[in-house]
Amino acid sequence: MDQTFSSHRPGRRAVLLGGAGAVGGALLGSRLMTGPVARAASTGAAAATTPGGGQVRTVHLAGTDGWVSMPSGSPADPPFFPDSLAPSGFDTYVFGFRDVTGMSDAQVAAQRGKAQSSAPMLVFDEEDDITITLSNLGLVQRPDLFDGHTLHWHGFRNAIPLFDGVPELSMAVPIGRDLSYFYRPHDPGTYMYHCHFEDVEHVQMGMTGMVFVRPKQNRSPVGNDPLGTQYAYNDGDGSTRYDREFGFLLTELWSAAHYRDAHIQVSDWTDYDPSFWLLNGRGYPDTTAPNGDPLVATAGRLQYQPISSLLTCNVGETVLLRLANLGFQNHAMTMDNVDLQVIAKDASLLRGRDGVSGYRVTNTVDVGPGESRDVLVRPDRVGEFLFYDRRFSYLGNGGGPGWGGMMTVLRVGPPGTYPPQALPNT
Repeated sequence: MDQTFSSHRPGRRAVLLGGAGAVGGALLGSRLMTGPVARAASTGAAAATTPGGGQVRTVHLAGTDGWVSMPSGSPADPPFFPDSLAPSGFDTYVFGFRDVTGMSDAQVAAQRGKAQSSAPMLVFDEEDDITITLSNLGLVQRPDLFDGHTLHWHGFRNAIPLFDGVPELSMAVPIGRDLSYFYRPHDPGTYMYHCHFEDVEHVQMGMTGMVFVRPKQNRSPVGNDPLGTQYAYNDGDGSTRYDREFGFLLTELWSAAHYRDAHIQVSDWTDYDPSFWLLNGRGYPDTTAPNGDPLVATAGRLQYQPISSLLTCNVGETVLLRLANLGFQNHAMTMDNVDLQVIAKDASLLRGRDGVSGYRVTNTVDVGPGESRDVLVRPDRVGEFLFYDRRFSYLGNGGGPGWGGMMTVLRVGPPGTYPPQALPNT
């Protein structure tokens, strides 16, 4: 009898065998995903269908393990880095989520052992009806572990504990099973998501991603703004208007913990001592490499780290930076010679009940663990500008000399240099 992840829900053996042979080869020969954003599918009519004016959206994610690559030239830290078990081209063991929306059951099963770091960005509109199905494919490197997985939208106002993803209050998804979560966001902003099962370990291992909720004001622009104008929040005056948006998931990676997980050892988390500091799962200079596609076998060492952190815009445009920290350290992000206007903290617009703006202009934005910030930048001249953590010890790859770590570049061109943005981080 056919085993599936939708109608029949497979047994563990079916999942463990699903990634082998011709199925995996057939999947990698197709292009089911491009860009950094999950393929949220609209169901039913193309027009708005929910009472609040949103759409019915579906996403399918899979949780598993895999291997990624830290920047070339990072100094060795035997035996932890590079990991001796890593396949050619990779050096670090991770857990992660994959976007498998629209895949067949066989294709979903074939994603076992191909974790993505960081997880796909999820983008929705205020008042969408969202169903996210999570499938647990199990761990190739650690078949002795029967860890469940969950989806927890960190900072999201969720009225239903069942879909909050905290195992003690809801439930975890065991290996070979799936669970569909339902969300209807009423509050726009920048959120994040992560697995809340063995959360210290699973978050550090890479089961982290970002969620953007766009405001209903986008459907009814303010003043004389044309239809299609984008806002970060329902500001009422157009003050959060932007032309391009880029998401940055701030995390650290402790090579010793990743090595121990791969080699069936235990970590003492009170010894936490990161080796790498990452933006969207990459360290500089990999942060400036283009977006990739995790389904393309020839994508090279960044195949499973597909989200670029390169910033691009035309002079005079407004850029929205969405910053979310799912690491365990504080990060102070700065951009040389460009003002940063903080408009929101933790998905809350900085505006009092009396309507007085609390926006602030600064040269450094502090983001603590579990926090998010929304920041507008308006470059007034052509050039390249570094965007990085001000703590220089976080700008190294594995303690090596030279720039690295939590840093990227903003490239500003003359008007017309870059076409309109189709997706975040493009």
